[in-house]
Amino acid sequence: MSAPDLAGRSLLVVIDPVARRVDGESVRIAKDVLCAAATTKICFPDDPGEFARVLARRGHRRPVVIGDDRALMRTVELLHKERELARVALSLVPVGAPAGVALCRALGVPTDTVTAARAVLDGQERALDLLSDDSDGIVLGGLRIPGGDLAEQPAPEPCAAAEEPAVPAQRSWWVPAARTARAALSLLTTPVPGGGGRGRRGERVLPRLRVEADGVVLADLDRPVHRVSVAPVGCTAAHGAEPGYGTACASQEPEGMAEVIVQWQAAEAPVRVRARAVTVSGPDFRYRADAVIGGPVRTRTWTVQPSAWRLTLPRT
Repeated sequence: MSAPDLAGRSLLVVIDPVARRVDGESVRIAKDVLCAAATTKICFPDDPGEFARVLARRGHRRPVVIGDDRALMRTVELLHKERELARVALSLVPVGAPAGVALCRALGVPTDTVTAARAVLDGQERALDLLSDDSDGIVLGGLRIPGGDLAEQPAPEPCAAAEEPAVPAQRSWWVPAARTARAALSLLTTPVPGGGGRGRRGERVLPRLRVEADGVVLADLDRPVHRVSVAPVGCTAAHGAEPGYGTACASQEPEGMAEVIVQWQAAEAPVRVRARAVTVSGPDFRYRADAVIGGPVRTRTWTVQPSAWRLTLPRT
């Protein structure tokens, strides 16, 4: 762990467009704090393509991202594709709704704008582990299976009042067609079998999965599982709290191991182990990696990458 050396170096401050729309005042405060203490280049990318081009042209500037969890993940993924992730220390000022910065909070980044900006200037670089999968995807905070439960998805926009006729006796010709379209849409959004969604009567459908940790079978296809959680040990909440779910990290030091939790019914004690690689297989299933829903897939392996990236955090 080391302190960021800002002497003679400048900051590349990349402001996510979502942060500008959601909380422009916090963006302004963060920008003012950083500009007052260091040489900065401020960039306002309008889309992911421009975001990638700005980051690729950073030169020797230290990248600072002002945005939410998705902005952080986008930055890490871009550096991972460039094979520059281990060599670039990232800094972050979280701006967004509380649910949108849960990963930042779990990693130990302050969610107060001024405190986070000051941590960028005088905090410490800390090496952190991450999970990589067999499709070149990465997970920073943790993952859980099943993912994509309809109960966790944003509610659909309410239908406009004009969709229903003002006078019940005068039914517009397009009302039955609209209802048919909504019924078709509901069929298209029915959860994939084994995806941990809801059945026809609203009951939860539990997936049947085979879970292996370093080659040891923890669960098999003969019984359904309630949930599987995997997170780097350095980003697992203390006292057995569920990893990868917006909880604060118990330790920021890399461990090179992941904590794997397999849960069955509520009355049964979960299985907890530590491993370097976890393979999950079974009927098509979805998973939630950080803030992103992945799948459906039939098999996926996640492997811990020790000290794979560096993040500037407040001094302890």
